[in-house]
Amino acid sequence: MSYAYLFKYVIIGDTGVGKSCLLLQFTDKRFTAVHDLTIGVEFGARMVTIDNKKIKLQIWDTAGQESFRSITRSYYRGAAGALLVYDITSDLENRRAVRKEEGEAFAREHGMVFMETSAKTASNVEEAFLHTAKAIYKKIQQGHFDVNNEGNGIRIGPQEPTGRSSGGHGRQASGDRSGCC
Repeated sequence: MSYAYLFKYVIIGDTGVGKSCLLLQFTDKRFTAVHDLTIGVEFGARMVTIDNKKIKLQIWDTAGQESFRSITRSYYRGAAGALLVYDITSDLENRRAVRKEEGEAFAREHGMVFMETSAKTASNVEEAFLHTAKAIYKKIQQGHFDVNNEGNGIRIGPQEPTGRSSGGHGRQASGDRSGCC
């Protein structure tokens, strides 16, 4: 499938906060309460439309365990966007351990956009990915990104249809880029 741009995203955060569930909800529109721990890196992809342009989001879900930090850090380089994920305490508002105001303050202090999501209910999942994609696209239009430099995590897409969809969700062993979309 042809697309105007490919944006590389990374999802980062501690073990067990729901990074893989967030990816699964966005790419496959489903939730699973039991998910194996990510070993190394998983990836998924999905097409979105911004200003009548097809944009392919290539999303790298990094392992949260400390033992994989050296592997997962290599995926941060060359990313156009990142979603920093933390758990307020598994969608249980009455057992909330992190107040919304604390998250908002942290994001503001570090120049990030703040949005609470739930992979379980799908609340704000689409919005989180689309909001960041729109911000990246806007920066391209304003000339802030050199789209010819793939180090920015942005690639100009193929303009001719390939006859095959490249979306979906897959696994990739760490260090093996052959399965990449």
